[in-house]
Amino acid sequence: MSLRAESHAATSTLKRIAADMSNIIESLDTRELHFDGEEVDAEVLNDPKGAGFVVLPACIPFSAIYHTRGFKEPGTQTYLTGCPVRVRVLEVERFTSTKKVPSPNVYTIELTHGEFTWQVKRKFKHFQEFHRELLRYKAFVRIPIPTRSHTVRRQSIKRGEPRQMPSLPHTAESTVREEHFSSRRKQLEDYLTKILKMPMYRNYHGTMEFIGVSQLSFIHDLGPKGIEGLIMKRSGGHRIPGLNCCGQGRMCYRWSKRWLVVKDSFLLYMKPDSGAIAFVLLVDKEFNIKIGKKETETKYGLQIDNLSRSLILKCNSYRHAQWWRQGIDEFVRKHGKDFLTEHRFGSYAAVQENTLAKWYVNAKWYFEDVANAMEAAKEEIFITDWWLSPEIFMKRPVVEGNRWRLDCLLKRKAQQGVRIFVMLYKEVELALGINSEYSKRTLMHLHPNIKVMRHPDHVSSSVYLWAHHEKLVIVDQSVAFVGGIDLAYGRWDDDEHRLTDVGSVKRMTAVKSVSTTNLASAAESSERVPLQSQALSPESHLFQRNADDAPDTSKMKGVGKPRKFSRFSIYRHLHKHGMHHADSISSIDSDSSYCNPTRSQPIKIKSLKPHLKMFHHHTETKQGLAEPQQGKWRKAEVQTPLG
Repeated sequence: MSLRAESHAATSTLKRIAADMSNIIESLDTRELHFDGEEVDAEVLNDPKGAGFVVLPACIPFSAIYHTRGFKEPGTQTYLTGCPVRVRVLEVERFTSTKKVPSPNVYTIELTHGEFTWQVKRKFKHFQEFHRELLRYKAFVRIPIPTRSHTVRRQSIKRGEPRQMPSLPHTAESTVREEHFSSRRKQLEDYLTKILKMPMYRNYHGTMEFIGVSQLSFIHDLGPKGIEGLIMKRSGGHRIPGLNCCGQGRMCYRWSKRWLVVKDSFLLYMKPDSGAIAFVLLVDKEFNIKIGKKETETKYGLQIDNLSRSLILKCNSYRHAQWWRQGIDEFVRKHGKDFLTEHRFGSYAAVQENTLAKWYVNAKWYFEDVANAMEAAKEEIFITDWWLSPEIFMKRPVVEGNRWRLDCLLKRKAQQGVRIFVMLYKEVELALGINSEYSKRTLMHLHPNIKVMRHPDHVSSSVYLWAHHEKLVIVDQSVAFVGGIDLAYGRWDDDEHRLTDVGSVKRMTAVKSVSTTNLASAAESSERVPLQSQALSPESHLFQRNADDAPDTSKMKGVGKPRKFSRFSIYRHLHKHGMHHADSISSIDSDSSYCNPTRSQPIKIKSLKPHLKMFHHHTETKQGLAEPQQGKWRKAEVQTPLG
């Protein structure tokens, strides 16, 4: 009995599924949507005061370009939150040159989403194909296929959302007269508006392809939105010597389907399967577009040239290629005209006036500002150097361990999600010893978010007699340090122009802990302010510079042996000029120059601030301050004969 009952239950279940599927298929193209008034987008909140709709802040961060996904994967963020997509059919073009074309009318559709406005051109047959694809997608979603991607897609559709398809006009396109164009435009406009109001169909990749949007369309920092769409591109065409062995790739090539995106200063194409950005073509003074088989050697071909590449695309028809050429040319000349003309000194960019700028004389303040800008980075850090030393300290003296060491700083930001890109000069090892391979290997091993590239490749490019001398640090595409200094050894300096670099600083073990009150009062002042008369505490921290604790600089590339630096010690420097040594203040970290005549007078110090360090050479004797009598500290003056 149990087996019969189970078989009967299974049979009834299958019958119900079959009946359900038959009802779906029968009603796919006949059911229509009936809205009670204007439908509200699911991502738009109602104002509790009844004043209308409250639009949420719409913004996609620039870092979204690193998190692109495949076009067919569910859950991709494409649209702005809380912003509807508005549709207008502007005009209708009718081609009467031939009667064989089933859809002679071409509709120009203008879409607006937030601050972005763009246009697409579609025929009525494109609407019909799009409608049939949505019907198949609707039936496909109802089937419980046991796959992860399909399950995620089904779960992304909220229950209670409208799913009924709006209907398309059934009148043949060839029978529509010109006086009825306005009504046909209104019908198509309403159809597309209703589709884009339903998240189930709006987030479908077929809908995005139909209206020409992608994951990079609505990123504010990428500029205005241009024409987008699927297109076939041909491999090769690079103008870099050594990359093509058969005439710029005219004999050995292959065609690939890519999603082309047009922006104000560049073009790029993406791989639809993974969403990865495959290539970026910049707009420069040699930017040019050609069309036709004679120019491109391809039927319905489109050729885009610039200084670095000649990109050949293939379209579906000559009219389609003409539409791409016109759309790219108009958009680039409107938004990127500054990159198409010659500028002063042969620069690619126009002269910018009233630009906020700051100049640097020494590397001390330059390194500190670069370190602060990197620490404040949220999305990107670009670094270009002739020589880069990963172990260089950006802030000196070193009082916080390795916090401000370059490699530790970059690793910390990479762990926070910041993307870091470094380009180094690839030297000829027989002539230079900057060891860029070590810098690349060290940085690449820190975190996957750090990418390092060395350039040029001397063998393939046949470049031997020139080198990269650009020094750039660009943070979040908003702050740029240009014409600067290499982040390397031997560059750090300040207004005192010491002959040797300051080594590591080690905090000595304090006798007693410093009171919180003294630390708070001392932290309010800066290292640049001269020492003022305050109570000297015996529990103040002392800092000692010891040769044994210093890092082994002989192992670092480009740094001399420590013996050369130890010969010119502070002790001998003082005796050379007839000066007496004092342990209270080191001449290395003093605020004024060695040759300042005012320093020959006694300096009265009544307290040491915790952030002002004392340096001692290892050959000096430890001369401590006088200990207070009977455990009580009385105010005293410490006179130093330091000059």
